[in-house]
Amino acid sequence: MRTRNLFIGAGFAALLVGLWAGKASFEKAAVAAPAPGAEAPRFEVDPLWPKPLPNHWVLGSAIGVWVDSDDHVWIIHRSSATLAAAEKTLETKDGECCAGAPPVLEFDQAGNLLRHWGGPGEGYEWPDSNHGIFIDHKGNVWIGGNGGPDSHILKFTKDGKFLLQIGKKGARRKAGAAAGSNEGDVAGFVGGSNDNVSFGRVAKIFVDQKANEAYIADGYLNKRVAVLDADTGKMKRWWGAYGNKPDDTPLGAYDPAAPPAQQFRNPVHCADMSADRLLYVCDRVGNRLQVFTPEGKFVKEEFYAKATKNAGAVWDVAFSKDAQQRYIYIADGVNEKVRIIDRQTLQELTTFGDGGRQPGQFYGVHSIATDSKGNVYTTETYEGKRLQRFLYKGPAAVTTKDQGAAGVWPSAK
Repeated sequence: MRTRNLFIGAGFAALLVGLWAGKASFEKAAVAAPAPGAEAPRFEVDPLWPKPLPNHWVLGSAIGVWVDSDDHVWIIHRSSATLAAAEKTLETKDGECCAGAPPVLEFDQAGNLLRHWGGPGEGYEWPDSNHGIFIDHKGNVWIGGNGGPDSHILKFTKDGKFLLQIGKKGARRKAGAAAGSNEGDVAGFVGGSNDNVSFGRVAKIFVDQKANEAYIADGYLNKRVAVLDADTGKMKRWWGAYGNKPDDTPLGAYDPAAPPAQQFRNPVHCADMSADRLLYVCDRVGNRLQVFTPEGKFVKEEFYAKATKNAGAVWDVAFSKDAQQRYIYIADGVNEKVRIIDRQTLQELTTFGDGGRQPGQFYGVHSIATDSKGNVYTTETYEGKRLQRFLYKGPAAVTTKDQGAAGVWPSAK
């Protein structure tokens, strides 16, 4: 009888576990599928924006975009360092075209180039591989870097006048290696994700006007969000995934079937704040978006294209420009699309874009931003080397999960 009761008890426990798993699966499915009648913003690619660059200039891998308070569009790209020999014969004096444009470019709404600057100069250390651009409420331009020795952040005026360097290039390096050593292995590095002075290949910066604090997606070597005083650069706090203390122990290859990692993977690729002061952090290779309070308290998370391997599915975020910021736009540089997300539920509503070189298609869509009218801007890395604009056309009923490139062509309705 005792054995019989044990079997009954075990069976009942198994039934409860099964019911719980089924409930969790049902709830997850409910989040994944948009409700009937759901709406999402509709966009149309602007194939003639921006205007051609002067001086036979061309873009290299474009790895940052931001829109300032004047609705001017700023990008940063890697210029000649990422151009093939045949793309820069003007530089090598082997032909008439072309040359890499300066790294920092500013465009107006008509697509005209307004300002251009960047690169090595006096008083600062330009990153080996610049990465990410942000224009703060004071008109300052922030730049990170994800090259081997890049463990610092730079701040300039809009005219390119140097203001501040936070951290020192080469500070985050292999123990015993010379400053500037380009080591790719995390284990054994000096400093780390709990260093209160230097960084580990910063991906992106966001400055919160209310608190005058800079949030650092740190990054390609470190595994944290770091928060600085935006004037002095002094480190104030930092945290890892779920608000945990960061741990740089290697996590191994990403496995979509494994339990969620308790630390971020590299790179921590974005840390952007919404109007209601929630911080959205891109765990790019982990295919997840985590949400925090400004103090680092974990709020919630969601996964997108969870089976994606390679470089991951959650590269960058931007918010819609309605007062409630109802939608999040996620740049996905492996699956080559922009995901439109309900910000309250983190539910994916629809996507647009596809792989390719035509307008509305992507190759390595890397960064994303919105202007005051709700238009979306994207930049592309690798061989994409491009800036695109998608004009906001108002809300529309969600009729398909993946719109592809056809969904944003000018003829699309």
